[in-house]
Amino acid sequence: MTRPSAPAGHGYGQDPEPLDIRTAPAPRYGAAALADLLPSVAAGLGVPGVPDTALALEPADRVCVFLVDGMGWELLRAHPDEAPFLTSLLAGSLGGTGQPLTAGFPSTTATSLASVGTGLPPGAHGLAGYTVAVPGEGRLMNQLRWQPYTDPYAWQPYPTVFQLADAAGVATCQVSAPAFEHTPLTKIALSGGTFFGRLSGEERMDLAAERLGADDRALVYTYYSELDGMGHRYGVDSDAWRGQLMRVDRFAERLAEQLPPRSALYVTADHGMIDIAPEDRIDFDDDWELGAGVALLGGEARARHVYAVPGAAADVHAVWSEVLGDRMWVATRQQAVDAGWFGPRVDERVLGRIGDVVAVAHDEVAVIASRSEPGESAMVGLHGSLAPVEQLVPLLEVRT
Repeated sequence: MTRPSAPAGHGYGQDPEPLDIRTAPAPRYGAAALADLLPSVAAGLGVPGVPDTALALEPADRVCVFLVDGMGWELLRAHPDEAPFLTSLLAGSLGGTGQPLTAGFPSTTATSLASVGTGLPPGAHGLAGYTVAVPGEGRLMNQLRWQPYTDPYAWQPYPTVFQLADAAGVATCQVSAPAFEHTPLTKIALSGGTFFGRLSGEERMDLAAERLGADDRALVYTYYSELDGMGHRYGVDSDAWRGQLMRVDRFAERLAEQLPPRSALYVTADHGMIDIAPEDRIDFDDDWELGAGVALLGGEARARHVYAVPGAAADVHAVWSEVLGDRMWVATRQQAVDAGWFGPRVDERVLGRIGDVVAVAHDEVAVIASRSEPGESAMVGLHGSLAPVEQLVPLLEVRT
């Protein structure tokens, strides 16, 4: 088949040098990663038993975390006109500071929300991708939709930071869309205290502020997903996406204006996003080379878990490295683990969920699967990789 063109110096047929996986920017787990946010907040609230983190946040009696799905650091910085309030926080106004965190790997919603809620890297909580293999069962599990169903507490056995905070006497709640209340992902990543379902963004902001002021010590989490949806459907270069960012900016300002005394508001995200053109998409379902020896294709277009048939892992790694190695970091499972992509440790129960080969986009490239993943393959905006546009997320602060 005809392959997409690559940047100068990385063209097919020119025997380009493969990318060295040691050059991949590993997430800053334990120092400035998304998983470090809630442990640092909880430590400031006096909650015992939270994971250690070097992310030093000034303690506050009342803390609200507002997570915007898909609002990457680089995207936010590129749109000051659409987000004037959030842009002002980048410069550290309103008594706070603005800095980037690394989302963790892969930079995708299920993984990041589990990292936020548990305070643990993916190698520990185990949600190591959008879709991953269920070890020993020869099937993939979608960890966002939780299909096919798997016992959530066996899949992710660690307590959430919300549960630890609630047990320590901190008034704890989540304010989100009603549809998320009973999902397995919420149970193992975002449960603890009380869940309040509200349909509109305005309702969520108002209730979050109300709950924050209802107790002397409080931890409130609220979430908005529609920015991510517009990015997937129309791309981050679309009017629809920019319109949603304007709404997010108004929501954040609305919440900040209602903060009670002795409060801190943290605005963050789970990942960024990048638009990938049709000519930069390689279709796994039509590529016999990439499919040779592959039993299951997991992950997503910018961060693939590739599971080989027994005995074929080395050959699959060699072929993927030859075909894609100048545009993607292509690692064996052990190389990805040793590089720290999933954290400083990977629990034994999690190892088999990681692909025999892990292929992570470096350039503007995506490995889609048009027949087996038609919905995902049609998305304009994508994410998942270690590239800064997807990996970096904002940590913006407002204090009263």
